[in-house]
Amino acid sequence: MSFIDYYKILEIPKTASDKDIKKAYRKLARKYHPDVNTNDETAKKKFQQINEANEVLSDTEKRKKYDKYGKDWEHGEAYEKARQQQQQQNQYSGGGQHFSGTGGAYSESDFSDFFGSMFGGGRQSEGSTHRKFRGQDVNATLQLNLTDVLKTQKQTLTINGKKIRLTIPAGVENNQTIKIKNHGGKGANGGPNGDLYITFQILNNTRFKRGGKNLYTAVDLDLYTAILGGEKTIDTLNGKVKLKIKPETQNNTKVKVKGKGFPVYKKEGEYGDLFITYHIKMPTNLTNKEKELFNELSKLR
Repeated sequence: MSFIDYYKILEIPKTASDKDIKKAYRKLARKYHPDVNTNDETAKKKFQQINEANEVLSDTEKRKKYDKYGKDWEHGEAYEKARQQQQQQNQYSGGGQHFSGTGGAYSESDFSDFFGSMFGGGRQSEGSTHRKFRGQDVNATLQLNLTDVLKTQKQTLTINGKKIRLTIPAGVENNQTIKIKNHGGKGANGGPNGDLYITFQILNNTRFKRGGKNLYTAVDLDLYTAILGGEKTIDTLNGKVKLKIKPETQNNTKVKVKGKGFPVYKKEGEYGDLFITYHIKMPTNLTNKEKELFNELSKLR
């Protein structure tokens, strides 16, 4: 896998602070977001790289590994374990190379040869070819609009240079994480691959508030409809619905429209409910005649 310079992707120096990383990510994510660059494959690829870079550099531990090991950062833990095992073997055998970690007395070529023996290529030490290492788990974030998860859809993602075809079920929750087995970092010496964890960030691009499978909204009613009753047609996320307004409806009255909420995750054809709060709008700019009529009404009460 070719080396990707995450600092270059986010257009920041290696000395960038966490605040600088967050600011750069937000700026570039807005610029290259697929919703802004429709049918632009170059922008889509750039957006995926930006997410990948942010995933690593915004995590303190991952950033340390990346800064230390570069393109091999995902195998950092495995390297450290292998290095410790090699030290123990050398101590018992009384010979061989001695590795002391960061700041230790070994050359760059020693490091490269030893790392190569652990993860393919380079000089092979005795028994190293039989030592298997599981690949690193990979975390990724996928941003979608709320209207994108009204229906089950398929997407092809490029993560760490690999294309992954993903089925996204309708009704997926904000910050929900799913695991795709064996699609993480590549294992070493025949070891298993790591897993891929994808966290969904669902951006609400509607006027509805989501609460699990249910939706919430407010509907304005004029005073006369609230008093006398009537009908009002509103838009929902899955079609229009005609509301029957009861006479003498009070302000902040709540009603439920069954089955007009959000799709239930992994339950095809099942929906939550829509909850509506009525807000009664008082008339303004009354004519003299209207004022007279309201005065008469007040006397009747």
